[in-house]
Amino acid sequence: MRVIHDLDLNVYAGERVGLVGLNGHGKSTLFLAIAGLSGWQRGSILLEGHEVGRTRSQGPGRYTHLVVRRGLALMPQGDEIFHGLTVEEHLDSGAFTPRAWRERATRKKRILRIFPPLEKLMRTPVGRLSGGERRMVSLGRGLMADAGLFLVDEPSLGLAPKIGKSVINALMAVDLGDSAMVIAEQNVALLEGRVDRIIGMHAGKLKGEASVLAPGLGKGH
Repeated sequence: MRVIHDLDLNVYAGERVGLVGLNGHGKSTLFLAIAGLSGWQRGSILLEGHEVGRTRSQGPGRYTHLVVRRGLALMPQGDEIFHGLTVEEHLDSGAFTPRAWRERATRKKRILRIFPPLEKLMRTPVGRLSGGERRMVSLGRGLMADAGLFLVDEPSLGLAPKIGKSVINALMAVDLGDSAMVIAEQNVALLEGRVDRIIGMHAGKLKGEASVLAPGLGKGH
């Protein structure tokens, strides 16, 4: 079954992009395709000018580690975590590249500034945490990466409105530098006025932008 249809999307250095649409319209599939975790048959995916796309004949997941090393971090929706590992072990696992591993102590301190509730839970198995705390662990693990592009899939999904808003607030506080972030969300109100662009997605197609590109962006994609 064809899910994604003729997408053409540029994401520029330093910007946050909201990708909004109802469940089942292709947001997660798009992220998985970019990460090499879902098969696709035609097109091109460039990450910082380098081709990272592979057709499904290569096998989904076979080259994902190379895409990660090139500069991609995917934070999947839901509790895609290992319940028996501690919070600290999850954060360490996000430091996948040699540079990130060398800097993991500094990076963990940065994550704890973004998600302060995790500081007292570092040695706690994540299976004992609340839904909001587990989401913080998943996002923190992704932010440990040495990435130029962060793909954040449905960060507020399944969370109480207050907790979901706090998670979004934390993502807005991340200093991206020359990196970029795409946040897939069903709740457009959580992103309005807070990201550089909002793009709709319906039935596997992009449906235009709800806000214009912020001035000063466009250094790379």
